[in-house]
Amino acid sequence: MIEIRANVEERWDEVLTDDGLALVGRLHEQLDGRRRELVRAREQRQAELDAGGTLEFLGAPEDFTVAPVPAALADRRVEITGPTSRKMVINALNSGARGFMADFEDSNSPYWANMMGGQVNLADAARGSMEHQENGKSYRLEQEHAVLLVRPRGLHLPERHLQVNGDHVAGAFMDFGLYVHRNAEVLLERGLGPYFYIPKLESHREAALWRDAFLIAEHALGLDRGTIKATVLIETVPAAFEMDAILYELRDHAAGLNAGRWDYIFSIIKRFRTRPDFVLPDRSEVKMTVPFMHAYSELLVKTCHARGAHAMGGMSAVIPSRTDEEANRKAFEAVRADKEREAGAGFDGTWVAHPDSVPVATDAFDEVLGDRPNQVDRRRDDVSVGASELLSVAQTPGEITEEGLRLNVNVGIQYLSSWLRGNGAAAIYGLMEDAATAEISRAQVWQWIHHGEVLDDGRPITPDLVRWLAGEELEKIRGEIGDDEWFHEQGRPDLSRSLFERVALSGDEFVEFLTLPAYDELLKLER
Repeated sequence: MIEIRANVEERWDEVLTDDGLALVGRLHEQLDGRRRELVRAREQRQAELDAGGTLEFLGAPEDFTVAPVPAALADRRVEITGPTSRKMVINALNSGARGFMADFEDSNSPYWANMMGGQVNLADAARGSMEHQENGKSYRLEQEHAVLLVRPRGLHLPERHLQVNGDHVAGAFMDFGLYVHRNAEVLLERGLGPYFYIPKLESHREAALWRDAFLIAEHALGLDRGTIKATVLIETVPAAFEMDAILYELRDHAAGLNAGRWDYIFSIIKRFRTRPDFVLPDRSEVKMTVPFMHAYSELLVKTCHARGAHAMGGMSAVIPSRTDEEANRKAFEAVRADKEREAGAGFDGTWVAHPDSVPVATDAFDEVLGDRPNQVDRRRDDVSVGASELLSVAQTPGEITEEGLRLNVNVGIQYLSSWLRGNGAAAIYGLMEDAATAEISRAQVWQWIHHGEVLDDGRPITPDLVRWLAGEELEKIRGEIGDDEWFHEQGRPDLSRSLFERVALSGDEFVEFLTLPAYDELLKLER
């Protein structure tokens, strides 16, 4: 029996139908045991890496190719991403991007109201009719708009407001099941389809789990096999060694792979956390051009194109300024350089975080693609990437500075404050921060302390230093934002700081995801 342990507000019953919940229940009953085993398998792999083990490539049959993508996904040269709030959905779909990835995961704060409100918003978007009023302004979905793709939560995240026989449902199964049940038919009638991004995979076995979820949903809804299409985010280092096998498991449903750069950096730190040769410098120094990131992106393009799949580039997190002309110019220069590099490397499309970046990114891809929808036919036989190249973290240039440490502390606390207030995508110092970038910030602090690193001025990085800097950074934030906005009850600076220190200063234990203890706090606030 499936049970909703939360309120059902206006219009949520449109999504929480008996049949929709039954599909979620079916996914849980048939797949949740495997899901739990696979999450535990991550722990076993971590133990092996901690004991000095390494990662090895896992291949796939030589002659397979993925099924062709539908026409709506042939040209994906620029996609915009963001949470599922109503205004965001309308603006993103109207942005001029080819696609919009509506996010229930890293840029979302999983309050029940956000999850249900997001499902209602995406159902309206799937039907091509959507309006919103805010602060005296009207927003309306244009007739011609971006293709909608949806990212459910990762396999590790629970949804504690929904239970089957007393067990919490996986957030992934709820997000996917409710959306596909509510919208698949109407999307297909409009010449589109149920399209997804799948996050946080660490193995081909996890990809096979998602394949079976797709098959269960297709059978329940009377859809042909392969109707559901998914782009897999390669945002963990174990998955980078299994890209070919992941595509093979999803070959009927795969729409491509995406270079999820921020989570990938976090995964490098997390999975090789006991290794001093994997210590990274300031976050700002870890660019896509450093050896291990360059190798990862090159291999992704080669793997995708060898199998007939799209290779999607990473997120440009730069936020243009509409008030500072010089800052705006620098932001656009950064976006253009990033997208020119990706298009030149063979990527078929890319991500941006802000509507103003869409034309800049589009121009960069137009110069390479011209009238072609993609460059999947461009084989990268010149690329040769082995395990040593993927793991060449020690070759990353740069230093660990007080400025970099301060920024990690500041951004980590500010982001958690935003997340606890219900906003999972926060513009901080000209960058769009989400859970992935906050994970880098706290993981670097943990890594530097764990390995006894010192700042470039010779001072050791200790928990006491981090706590002292946290106090100073809170005062800095207070001065920048203002007392009323930051230090009223909803800002929760003390709780945000406590959460950050809990995951960054946790001794030898590394907390797997900061969103897990943060979700516990969020549930308390929701009561």
